[in-house]
Amino acid sequence: MSASQNSPAQSHSALSHSELSHRYQRILEAMSEGVYGLNAAGHATFVNPAAERLTGWSQAEIEGQSIHRFHHHSHVDGRHYPQDDCPIYQTLQTGITAYSDQEVFWRKDGSWFPVEYSSTAIIDNGVITGAVVVFKDISERLQHQRSLQAALDQVGQLQRQLQAENQYLQQELRDQQGESELLGQSDGMLQLQHSIRQVAPTPSCVLILGESGSGKELVARSLHQQSPRAAKPMVRVNCGAMAENLLESELFGHERGAFTGAHQRRIGRFEQADGSTLFLDEIGELSAAAQVKLLRVLQEGEIQRLGSQHTIKVDVRIIAATHRDLAAMVQSGQFRSDLYFRLNVFPLHVPPLRERQADIPLLATHLLQRLASRLNRKAPALQPAQLRQLMNHPWPGNVRELANVLEHGLILSSDQLQLPLLQSMTSLQDHNGQETKPLPLQEAEKQHILRALNYCGGMIGGDKGTARLLGLPVSTLRSRMKKLGLL
Repeated sequence: MSASQNSPAQSHSALSHSELSHRYQRILEAMSEGVYGLNAAGHATFVNPAAERLTGWSQAEIEGQSIHRFHHHSHVDGRHYPQDDCPIYQTLQTGITAYSDQEVFWRKDGSWFPVEYSSTAIIDNGVITGAVVVFKDISERLQHQRSLQAALDQVGQLQRQLQAENQYLQQELRDQQGESELLGQSDGMLQLQHSIRQVAPTPSCVLILGESGSGKELVARSLHQQSPRAAKPMVRVNCGAMAENLLESELFGHERGAFTGAHQRRIGRFEQADGSTLFLDEIGELSAAAQVKLLRVLQEGEIQRLGSQHTIKVDVRIIAATHRDLAAMVQSGQFRSDLYFRLNVFPLHVPPLRERQADIPLLATHLLQRLASRLNRKAPALQPAQLRQLMNHPWPGNVRELANVLEHGLILSSDQLQLPLLQSMTSLQDHNGQETKPLPLQEAEKQHILRALNYCGGMIGGDKGTARLLGLPVSTLRSRMKKLGLL
């Protein structure tokens, strides 16, 4: 065999090496990840098409150059990224593979993209001769992660909201237990109880009318507990205790971004009361806009959250209450007539306490027992003279005023019940129709504040509190009450 001739094995080996090199080249060109080949100094020796596409830099522009100067020179916030700190170049020093998905590469146009890269050393006979860097744009992955995290945050927020609403409903359930019994054997109360039994099984709207403190909420609870919806807690909203700009959101809920501060979706009381009863106390305080939306719910059985274009079907039984004359408000244009007639399907009138004097002994005994239990005291017996005082008092604040007087007496009493608050109030009455001797100025001020407190149900602050009624700052009223021995 001549020297110019190669053995079959040698020829096959040479062809395999060439084919393998060509194959590797085609693989690198076909990869979707960017690939850089670096020499021992960290200068680019190879740039695949994906790297050119991802960064905008061609092989001709970057070959023989430091890739750190092109792609890794600073952090996304603008801070300089020293080459000595770069994990890629540390690989060239240590031979240890580096990996990161917390950094960015800069493009030729000055923009950047979040990158995941690995740097692997090329070692020949124990000497580090270069490195291979493989990288890819992870913008889409991070966007998915952010979307997922936002969704998880929203789920967490909704979970917390549902937990809060569950606590609310559980509290409502506790409030209903043992405190919804309407006590009284007077003609007015017997008639009221009969009317409740008549209308409770129906889905009809009920309008409860009565003075402040007369027990309208107890009537609403009794209606609900005797209805087919009693398995679910009654949901209540005090329309007069909420700012007008928040009332619609409270009733109908809102979508995220519906208004400033609406960071998450919130379901309203109508959705909470779906399949149950919604008690709208102080219905006369509804704004004109809220009246229109409430009318729509009553007509169509659907609501619309603030900021939403979609309607939600709800099955809610409405019980409304007010101490105001709604008929007069309709005449004066303060309340919609169509809403009034929708609500006034079955009106119930709660008699004031002064018209049911025969019920006062039973009420007072019941209230004393409940208050004593709450204050962790033994309930004292009412003396006959005290009962006469209670029955002769006009009770402008109704049952709420009676409860306040008894609670005040329990706090001050030890063995026997004392009712100094009632005695102060009754001392102002002239049962014989004759003028009484004028009181000293300080005592007159004290009595005036007491009457105002009773009128406001014991509330000092707030829009319907005693301080607002008397035209005083809350701090000033508290100071005067303390000086007069009322606090």
